[in-house]
Amino acid sequence: MPSPKLIVHHLQVGQGERIPWLLEELAIPYELKLYKRSPLLSPPELKALYPLGAAPVLEDLTDPSNPVKIAESGAIVEYIIYKYGSGRLALEPQHKNFADYLYWLHFSNATLQPALLRCGMARGMVGEQDMRYKGNAARVDIALNHLNDRLLSNAWLAGQEFTAADVMTGWCFSTMRKFEPIDLTGYDGILAWLKRVGEREAYRRAMGKADPELDIEEGLSAKGPPLMDAFVKAMALKP
Repeated sequence: MPSPKLIVHHLQVGQGERIPWLLEELAIPYELKLYKRSPLLSPPELKALYPLGAAPVLEDLTDPSNPVKIAESGAIVEYIIYKYGSGRLALEPQHKNFADYLYWLHFSNATLQPALLRCGMARGMVGEQDMRYKGNAARVDIALNHLNDRLLSNAWLAGQEFTAADVMTGWCFSTMRKFEPIDLTGYDGILAWLKRVGEREAYRRAMGKADPELDIEEGLSAKGPPLMDAFVKAMALKP
């Protein structure tokens, strides 16, 4: 098989950081194209790459006769693992933790990330004293405790083995806190897991390439990074 020719289009300070991290873990070569937010969402040149204006976007030009362009970070992760990673960082169906792997692989995009985003939007639109905000905050608390309980008894989300489920979830507790603040004090399972994430050389290499202006240590801390100014301004809509 020829060496992969992959181009990762990454909207900085975004969930696309998952893709360079995965590729660094798998030691798969790639080209990284960075895009700054304008001022909050994707700039026109990134929006033009994909019909929905989605980010990240992966271009696979390995086979010139069959170029591939794919969005959705979860889909890109699975595409890379099975196309070029020989299944590494995934668990096979016969593995005892296969169901755990599938569950946590999809947990971030299906449950945690939407809950955090709804919370941030509700804060901006109606304020923290409104029941709509409080209801969303309660859902976030349930999700955090569920994940923390898992990590109190497991080194990684799928069990004792690092997998793509950890790659998918990492940004929700690091960079995404620039959009929705979470104080992780008392969430000992999550904090210990974040420490392990921060000790991975592939993670640090990926973040240094994808978002060199971010303070990695802030993202891995209990208090988290400061909120993004553009998001604060966009969400400050309450009367």
